Amino acid sequence: MSDLATHLSQLRGLLDRIPDGGLPNLIGGQDVPAVGGGRFETRSPVDDSLICEVALGEAADIDAAAKAAKAAFPGWAAVSGAERKKILHRIADAIVARADEIALCECWDTGQAYRFMSKAALRGAENFRYFADMAPSARDGQALPSPHHLNVTSRSPIGPVGVITPWNTPFMLSTWKIAPALAAGCTVVHKPAEFSPWTARLLAEICRDAGLPDGVLNLVNGFGEGAGRALTEHPDIRAIAFVGESKTGSAIMRQGAETLKRVHFELGGKNPVIVFEDADLDRALNAAVFMIYSLNGERCTSSSRLLVQESIADAFEEKLAARARAVRVGHPLDPATEVGPLIHKTHFDKVTGYFDVARAEGARVAAGGARVGETGWFVAPTLFTGATPDMRIAQEEIFGPVLTVLRFRDEAEALEIANGVAYGLTGYVWTNDLTRALRVSDALEAGMIWVNSENVRHLPTPFGGVKASGIGRDGGDWSFEFYMEQKNVAFALGAHKIPKLGA
Repeated sequence: MSDLATHLSQLRGLLDRIPDGGLPNLIGGQDVPAVGGGRFETRSPVDDSLICEVALGEAADIDAAAKAAKAAFPGWAAVSGAERKKILHRIADAIVARADEIALCECWDTGQAYRFMSKAALRGAENFRYFADMAPSARDGQALPSPHHLNVTSRSPIGPVGVITPWNTPFMLSTWKIAPALAAGCTVVHKPAEFSPWTARLLAEICRDAGLPDGVLNLVNGFGEGAGRALTEHPDIRAIAFVGESKTGSAIMRQGAETLKRVHFELGGKNPVIVFEDADLDRALNAAVFMIYSLNGERCTSSSRLLVQESIADAFEEKLAARARAVRVGHPLDPATEVGPLIHKTHFDKVTGYFDVARAEGARVAAGGARVGETGWFVAPTLFTGATPDMRIAQEEIFGPVLTVLRFRDEAEALEIANGVAYGLTGYVWTNDLTRALRVSDALEAGMIWVNSENVRHLPTPFGGVKASGIGRDGGDWSFEFYMEQKNVAFALGAHKIPKLGA
């Protein structure tokens, strides 16, 4: 039996295990249908077949989940860091044990290729392990003496938080938010993207079965205008961690303003990869292709704009087009597949709409620019050349396997083009000139920059963007800065002079 046939057989077994009533919400440790009895369908982007029905959460469901999180918060906050560490490690162990199941569900639910999703669950386990080990020291502060006082700082969990996650690599990104929240001592209401609810359910089950107390992690499925808005407006939710589109982030900020919610946004990007003539061009080519065509191009850190120096542009574009045409598009459960279908028809229509936009603006389609097959939401890896910085394809986040090439003369023009967009998430710089690397990385308007490298994530480092790409940072202690409150206590060291009024 081929690997694809084996995976399809395993998938059928997983589909058979879904309850007849579909995927329920999980509130206060209990599986519950939506209060209003509503359901919605989740379909596979491979062939638009029905996966299952899902509980359609609305304001009443969010209210119940928020109250469960609020009731569970004092007990969870009081659990020692050492005990939280044990529970989070058990969750990580369970994720590893079910990694194959998670990968198959993720592929079928999102269209992501198995070669990448087979590792995504393990990265989720690493997230839990990393923050599990940080849990015992999460509340640690500093001693800050002054001439007359000893100032002692400490941290405490902020309270119940809302986590809203996207549909691209949803399992891993959910762990990225939920693991530090739990390690900090917060309780969570999780609202996953409606296009990808399946693995959010698996994570909730894993946490419950690993001994996470009831109400500490609650799951409510639904749409942004219903469950999402109710979560961002709920008075018992102290903070919102959101990953998604920049426009949605703006809406969440407005919705949370009335209750003065703390927000953490990881939003869109239109990230430049700048290739100078002195770079290792073979490595730069490999990195550029990987960062735009892996994960179906549906990644916030994708290198969606290639800025290449004029002196090497002709040869580089020729090699790039050949590589784009050679990328394997196919069934996501086939281990040979490099690009699977886009998540949903809505997104497929958005991405393919840019093909006509590019042609109308005068760009050349050097590769792709068309649908693949008649079934499912498959798109050929696409390359636009002959573009200018003012074109929509060079300004707007397409969020698919679509790369736009822009040429530059010198360092100054490269920086002008790179910074000339609304976004500022990541940047990639390819040069063997150390002083140029330092100058360019310092001048780039981005929260994260890799020099002579693709995106290689290191959990202790800060992850986040500037401008329309987000607010706040994930990773290491930066995560605890969001999920925890700071407190300072000042102890007088003696009888310092106190001003006398009315004496």
